[in-house]
Amino acid sequence: MNHYATKKSAAQSMLDVALLMANSSQLKTVLYVGPAYRFFIPLIVLLSLSITLQVVVGLLLVFIVKYDLNDVRKQRKLNTMNNVATVMVFFTVLINIFITALGFESSRVGLDIVPVPQMLGSDNHTGPG
Repeated sequence: MNHYATKKSAAQSMLDVALLMANSSQLKTVLYVGPAYRFFIPLIVLLSLSITLQVVVGLLLVFIVKYDLNDVRKQRKLNTMNNVATVMVFFTVLINIFITALGFESSRVGLDIVPVPQMLGSDNHTGPG
């Protein structure tokens, strides 16, 4: 097993997970704002595409690490998989640039800060009753 390829794939997977979490959070915010936002549909499409690409890249990286890089018969296949993963990462970055450009700040969209409801039994009573 090639340790360099394993470390590279592990580092790339961690970055992929971080970006996946950020995109999921952005998707949640866009869905919360709703169709009133003028870039609602483009953001939904771009975020969904970005998340899909990230999942595919993550799966490709798992398969790349699984194969033995020193096996000459598999080097061509591994090289192709690596090139496909690199192209997908490039498109993911490109898509996320557009997501950032179409994104919004809460003040621009008119989002109000909604207070978090208190949990049952956690009100400020000092005793029963």
